[in-house]
Amino acid sequence: MLRVAVVGSGPSGVYTAQALVQQTAVPGVRVHVLDRLPCPYGLVRYGVAPDHEKIKSLQGNLRAVLEDERVSFLGDVEVGARGLTPAALLELYHAVVYCVGAARDRRLGVPGEELRGCFSATEFVSWYSAHPDSARDAFALDGPAAVVVGAGNVAVDVTRLLVRRAAELAPTDVPQGALEALAASGVRHVHMVARRGPGQAKFTTKELRELGALPETRVLVDPAELALDPAYGDPAALPAVNRRNLEVVRGWAADGGAPAPRDIRLRFFLRPVEILGADGRVTAVRFERTEPDGEGGVRGTGRYEEIAAGLVLRAVGYRGRALPGLPFDPARGTVPHEEGRVLRDGAVSPGEYVAGWIKRGPTGVIGTNRHCAKETVEALLADAPALARRRVAADPGARLRELGHTPVPWTGWLAIERAEAALGRSLGRERVKIPDWEGLRAAAREA
Repeated sequence: MLRVAVVGSGPSGVYTAQALVQQTAVPGVRVHVLDRLPCPYGLVRYGVAPDHEKIKSLQGNLRAVLEDERVSFLGDVEVGARGLTPAALLELYHAVVYCVGAARDRRLGVPGEELRGCFSATEFVSWYSAHPDSARDAFALDGPAAVVVGAGNVAVDVTRLLVRRAAELAPTDVPQGALEALAASGVRHVHMVARRGPGQAKFTTKELRELGALPETRVLVDPAELALDPAYGDPAALPAVNRRNLEVVRGWAADGGAPAPRDIRLRFFLRPVEILGADGRVTAVRFERTEPDGEGGVRGTGRYEEIAAGLVLRAVGYRGRALPGLPFDPARGTVPHEEGRVLRDGAVSPGEYVAGWIKRGPTGVIGTNRHCAKETVEALLADAPALARRRVAADPGARLRELGHTPVPWTGWLAIERAEAALGRSLGRERVKIPDWEGLRAAAREA
């Protein structure tokens, strides 16, 4: 029997487990899916916006894999400096596949980022997604304006959530504290700012159009900024998604719409150079006007403007985080590998593999992880005859408990689901996420 540990229960981890148990070349594979959190599904639970029910429904597909009798979910098991080391895992399993994502956000690298009121979009998403590591009272939403720096889907998500009405979010599983804070929010103007034009933006057209469908909210675009985009006059050469994006924002520029209680201002060709503040808090962002450099990038023009805001969210991408005991390429933010096989000092490390963002960087959509996982699993299966000869623990789960870990099994997760449904009923809502470690662990113990 080949025993495999998959570290991470997000899409890449679950797709890896699925590929392992559905293949027929190596019979008898058993998979333990380990996660630092007591809950499965990774970014599908803690990264997808609560009002994106269709994407969140992917949990049903992931659930079917984790309920397979050949797969065991073990939550609340940390791998790294404070938990199991990669060396210790290799004593328990014939092979280990790391699917730990890219949880570290990129910084702007400008003065003032340390001011209160300046956050990464990741922190904001974790807060409204009830991630147990999030600071539940961190976000002051009393000011009238917010700035979101970025032009990808995460930037669109946090922009949309900032102007969503509480009544629209109440049917979702957003935590009660976040719902109440958003209901009391004073934010009425959100500036989503990009250093390049809409023809180069990374958001998808579906996400972008959702901004224009928000009730009691209008989207404003400056035609003069659009005219700076090299593709503005003739977008035919753009990829289809970028061309559709440009068409959407051109429509908003042509028709600003009727005045509304809230507005979203899409700004282009501006890059942040400083976060301004007073008494330790954010008051504005200073931007430099950019222009196309003729080579696909932009250059500064030496002209500046300030946008007043009490909240700044940076949504400029993610990076992988080094896992103690695993090699790491700081330039790429990934683990060095060859077709998914981990490389140590340039040589393949037997039994160690990667899949997902920690393998290829933060690129692609959720479905991209399926192909990525398949490539890694094919490499692992090719190595299986040699891996199976290694002596490992007869019962890895029991050995984990002997080492002081208290894994949350699948039944523990089902108990958390029941507790969240009960919490929702008590608040007159369908289901509400438990936002803290203590609550999650207490609910799991009820199993």
